[in-house]
Amino acid sequence: MRRSWPQSSNVSGSHRGRGIENIDDDPDYEGNGDPHDQVVRLEALIEELTAKIESCRKFILVSRIATWGGGVVLFAMFFGVMRFDLGAMAAAVAALLGGIVVWGSNRSTANEAANAMAVAEADRTALITMINPRAIP
Repeated sequence: MRRSWPQSSNVSGSHRGRGIENIDDDPDYEGNGDPHDQVVRLEALIEELTAKIESCRKFILVSRIATWGGGVVLFAMFFGVMRFDLGAMAAAVAALLGGIVVWGSNRSTANEAANAMAVAEADRTALITMINPRAIP
């Protein structure tokens, strides 16, 4: 079973972070090992990716707030609702641009982690069906 993992140094895990393109190229991956151990490793990877996605969501929320806040301050200064102050304007521009950058960066990181998690879940499902578990009445 050959799986390609998306390239990103932002997603950590047993198969990530070292620039490994295919899971078969990973020296720590034992493709012929015990399927139960592989399922445990995949579940740990899924948990790490879930935590990464949740962290990205928090950063996305903060960056949205910063972007909107910076935009509102600039808008208020432009229309004279707020007194023009060079320091406040610089802070508003920094919040606006910084929020956009953080928002986009974390959105792409979350998307890559979600894709890697989907692949890991598919691998886990394939391994579980290969094990052929029995239902206990």
